[in-house]
Amino acid sequence: MPVEQTVEQVFREQYARAVAVLVRVFGDVDVAEEAVADAFTAAVQRWPEDGVPPSPAGWIITTARHRAIDRLRREASRDDRHAQAALLHARDEPLDVGAVSDDRLRLVFTCCHPALAPAAQVALTLRLVGGLSTAEIARAFLVPEPTMAQRLVRAKAKIRDARIPYRVPGEQDLPARLGPVLAVVYLVSTEGHTASAGDELARADLCAEGIRLGRLLHELLPDEPEVTGLLALMLLTESRRPARTTADGELVLLADQDRRRWDRALVAEGQALVRDCLRRGQPGPYQVQAAVSAVHSEAPTAADTDWRQVLALYDLLLALTPTPVVALNRAVAIAEVEGPAAGLALVDQLDLPGHLVHAVRADLLRRLDRRTEAAQAYAAALERVRNATERAFLERRLAEVHAVG
Repeated sequence: MPVEQTVEQVFREQYARAVAVLVRVFGDVDVAEEAVADAFTAAVQRWPEDGVPPSPAGWIITTARHRAIDRLRREASRDDRHAQAALLHARDEPLDVGAVSDDRLRLVFTCCHPALAPAAQVALTLRLVGGLSTAEIARAFLVPEPTMAQRLVRAKAKIRDARIPYRVPGEQDLPARLGPVLAVVYLVSTEGHTASAGDELARADLCAEGIRLGRLLHELLPDEPEVTGLLALMLLTESRRPARTTADGELVLLADQDRRRWDRALVAEGQALVRDCLRRGQPGPYQVQAAVSAVHSEAPTAADTDWRQVLALYDLLLALTPTPVVALNRAVAIAEVEGPAAGLALVDQLDLPGHLVHAVRADLLRRLDRRTEAAQAYAAALERVRNATERAFLERRLAEVHAVG
């Protein structure tokens, strides 16, 4: 593998870990981010000549620590109190570039502190833990990139100035802090499942990180049903990833997937967690979504799917979280139970940003043989899609509609 690709792979896989370790060491998010960025720049310059080190992650973290200390010493000499405080913090913290237990989970709780606005909590976690670029996060929030950059700067400054602690809260404080943490772990996993932009459909690193954080939360809070539900949902979603694309990287819809390629170990684990949730009898949004995935996982073929049960679950989910996204998913279930015309009538009532609502509408119109309108809906979806794999799929469907029409 070329060195440049190795650096890129290490960045994808180790950026969040490196930032989390440096935040623990220095107590400052900005210092950590800049030091890790400097370390990766150094890797691009030095690894082609020196070779890739035996422990790339350890090299990045050690180099980042040295860069941060050098920077802080320069700033501390100018009577910068933040730099002095970060240096003092660093002296008390071991580097530990070996196995990291919950540094990233601590970072999630730091990003999700109630002192930060909810949107800032999500954006900052996606940046630091998910490793998404500012541009990618801006697209996800449907705001200009400079606006998102300002939000991230303010959020990091708030953490520093308010001295928000870098730790997992005590047991008594965990339930109150749990909602935002679950939301951002879910979004990290969702971005991994279908990347908002880029050439690949999924990002395996983010899928793995979401599940890793979900397992840590489940160990911390084994009796919280929504924690169990979220972990189940992520496992069942991940189980389908091998079948979501062809060998050539083309998108395969759920109905057309070869279910023999699903990861049966993940299916079994996810189903067991869903059964645990059902025994508790305290339904929440993540548990209901996990139950929907479990219904799909139980069907040996797409034709065997119990769509009436799926619809009943979406009825419950819509009552729990009446959002346009849930309504769109419920409309898809209605289309399977009552026919595409019934589903289309519901979709036409929805006002959603992004490409998905147009793609769903196009598919329903295609099934109704309303080819001209379907082509217009596919074109509308193509104007909004940012993922290359999804774009290629929509282009193929549009070409098929034109060919028949």
